[in-house]
Amino acid sequence: MFRTLFVSMFAGLVSLAGASGTLADQTRVEVRVISKAAKFIGTSMGGVAITICDADTGEMLASGKTTGSTGDTAGIMKQRHRHHDSVATDDAAVFRSSLDLDEPRQIRVTVHGPLAQRQAINSASVTQWIVPGKHITGGDGLLLELPGFVVDVLDPPAHQMLDEPPGTVSVKANVTMMCGCPIEPGGLWDASEIEVAAIVKHDGKKLTTVPMQYAGSTSQFSGEVKMDKPGAYAVTVYAYDASNGNTGLDSTTVVVAKQR
Repeated sequence: MFRTLFVSMFAGLVSLAGASGTLADQTRVEVRVISKAAKFIGTSMGGVAITICDADTGEMLASGKTTGSTGDTAGIMKQRHRHHDSVATDDAAVFRSSLDLDEPRQIRVTVHGPLAQRQAINSASVTQWIVPGKHITGGDGLLLELPGFVVDVLDPPAHQMLDEPPGTVSVKANVTMMCGCPIEPGGLWDASEIEVAAIVKHDGKKLTTVPMQYAGSTSQFSGEVKMDKPGAYAVTVYAYDASNGNTGLDSTTVVVAKQR
């Protein structure tokens, strides 16, 4: 009886292999996401959502998010690297997956984040061929870059209601790299090289653009916006680095009641 059962199971495996061409191989893929001009995006920023699909059919093969640290600052930002040199340390943020493949496939990897700052989310994707049993784990694995800044308007709060025109309103924002790395004068990410400003609209029409200055605390910027008339004010704070095109923004609104 045991011999009969064993023969039956073996025949089933042979049949399965014949139907698919070969038994599926576990193929490991590591995906890392790095902030443009900065470090890895990981747990401290909520991670980055990762999806791995078949590029031809759209079949979902794996999904998750990056976890881990931003990596080694000196190794990423200060050391000169040869082309293709790895910059990831063991603790650097990564998404690890294992795919069941029975034939070569072209995969599409899409990244979407940082998840902890929804207003700052950007996406990137890449396609690559993958062969069963040929892991994509060497060096930095599959490395994608996300451009942008994380801009978070701190004041005024969204839809602030004022009974009368205040004259001026203080606008404050926190600005970091996509990995959460700090911005400050003379720092590795230098506040003096980043343009931060507030675009102001009044009742849907552009009113002015107000430069914002470093406010004395890491990543903090502030400016004064004139609001001397009743109506709805929309304030969009942006950060822009002319050296590489990095751009990010956040918005808020203030409603000033009509005078009676």
